Amino acid sequence: MKFNIKDVAQKAGVSISTVSRVVNNSKPVKPKTRDKVLDAIEELGYRPNAIARSLKIKHTKSIGIMTPDIANQFYPEVVRGIEDVANMYEYTIFLCNTDLNEEKELQYFAELEEKQIDGMIFMGNHVSDELHNEMKSAGIPVVLIGGRAEDIPSVTIDNEKAAQEAVEFLLKRGHSRIGVITGKMKDPMMGQARLKGYRNALEANKIPVEEELIVEGGYRYKSGYEGAKKLMLLNEPPSAIFVCSDEMAIGASRAILEDGFRIPQDVAIMGFDNVDISGKVYPSLSTIGQPMYEMGAIAMRLITKILHQESIGASDVVLDYEVIEREST
Repeated sequence: MKFNIKDVAQKAGVSISTVSRVVNNSKPVKPKTRDKVLDAIEELGYRPNAIARSLKIKHTKSIGIMTPDIANQFYPEVVRGIEDVANMYEYTIFLCNTDLNEEKELQYFAELEEKQIDGMIFMGNHVSDELHNEMKSAGIPVVLIGGRAEDIPSVTIDNEKAAQEAVEFLLKRGHSRIGVITGKMKDPMMGQARLKGYRNALEANKIPVEEELIVEGGYRYKSGYEGAKKLMLLNEPPSAIFVCSDEMAIGASRAILEDGFRIPQDVAIMGFDNVDISGKVYPSLSTIGQPMYEMGAIAMRLITKILHQESIGASDVVLDYEVIEREST
């Protein structure tokens, strides 16, 4: 049986990153911990990646990218921006899909560290405490896209303000009973910040926030579909729904049309992101436009500046967004 770095970490009772540091002799490790790792390596017969272990040059000209799901239409455009700038500066990229699984994020981070990447771009709105600690201790430049964490540069938009404007857009069109399908509530941006923007808009217009109109979604089509079904079963369904991602909004639209309602005559739909398909479905989707390509390009440029010890100015880059009106409202 062939054992991997994760097996060694479990056997020694340490993190995958600690095993990587012992194998590569890249960071100081306490002697007692090092001995535990070496004993586990010997007992399991683990053979580290010889290529990664032999890399002794200062730079590998490689960048790691961790993305929740490249199949989600938001991320390919961001990755394209990263890749174009990476090519300009002659960096190659390693792309990892984390599925928003914290264990996979830690494992991929350790594997990328073992490959001695020069820097990493992390996409995903939530950075776990354990991953944050690993990022800080690894000494690898990291830039976040779409989220924020202490002492790590980021590229994002003002999610709370953008969500508030999305709901105000619906209020100005005569809607007062507005539902919302959020992201995961543990998510500080797509879940918490966009929900707060929704609440702010209603409160500013002296409209009570009704908990039955708030549905926790996820990130994909199915959660939007199921969320809209739930909202439309209420005794008094909403006349408009703000959905915190376009993919979910397209799912919500399908559910509403299936139930015999018209869009926008019976129910208006407002999305968030402006992915390519949002302007091609029928009815086309009103949404908040995020500068996805620019987010990727700017994040990669920040990495190159850090690696070349250039000033990056503000560590948190907040980009503009736009309200886009289409047929669904």
